[in-house]
Amino acid sequence: MKSILEGRPALRAEVEKTAEVAGYLWQNGWAERNGGNITVNITDLVDDEVKAMPAISEVKQIGVTLPYLKGCYFYCKGTGKRMRDLARKPMENGSVIRILDDCASYVIIADNVVNPTSELPSHLSVHNRMIEKGSNYRATVHTHPIELIAMSHTKKFMGKDVLTNILWSMIPETKAFCPLGLGIVPYELPGSVKLADATMAELENYDVVMWEKHGVFAKGLDAMDAFDQIDVLSKSAKIYINAKCMGFEPDGMTQEQMHEMTVAFNLPR
Repeated sequence: MKSILEGRPALRAEVEKTAEVAGYLWQNGWAERNGGNITVNITDLVDDEVKAMPAISEVKQIGVTLPYLKGCYFYCKGTGKRMRDLARKPMENGSVIRILDDCASYVIIADNVVNPTSELPSHLSVHNRMIEKGSNYRATVHTHPIELIAMSHTKKFMGKDVLTNILWSMIPETKAFCPLGLGIVPYELPGSVKLADATMAELENYDVVMWEKHGVFAKGLDAMDAFDQIDVLSKSAKIYINAKCMGFEPDGMTQEQMHEMTVAFNLPR
């Protein structure tokens, strides 16, 4: 069967970029077994032929009505699929879905009947909000960065912007490339409505949110942009932990030095 990617270089490039990110998540040890999810809004990359493609699945309910997603298309990692497999074969471990006119259901249109992530309602809710706000962000990534999760296992880091300031202070690039810092969501049951609602609230002010003792959820221009923000935060966490392992509390950049960075690079905060 002909792949939806054939003859569509821009769509192929976007899916291949997402597959590349999936490989990085696995290589970093952030995607054990089938851990993590990626969802990318590809609506701008589909043509009239794709819009006319028939469904290859039955109609599936999202579980929530998302009015800004009417007629949108998404590439989604499959439920139960491994990031390392998606990196090699993205259209066998992910699928393209179309949101139907009721804004509460979808169908799979390509390439195979690979059911999207079980966390699809949360991911799509974020996409719905991004469109509502006029954001040009098109991707959401959830993964399990080891050092960041480790730092979430103590309450002293879970206050508002405590981790943000620690991580910003470890290396200048972190503030430059993740200028909104790291939002914090106290532990909630994975996949729960409470977790989704708390994440949505934090994403109003942050691009990356820490789920206590679980992982991070990030939004970005594309999957690579979301990954890059997680990556720089993770580097800072490694620096902090390495310093602690050497037997000292790292000094970090001062508030004055970080303010100087904000002004010099015209950062938002």
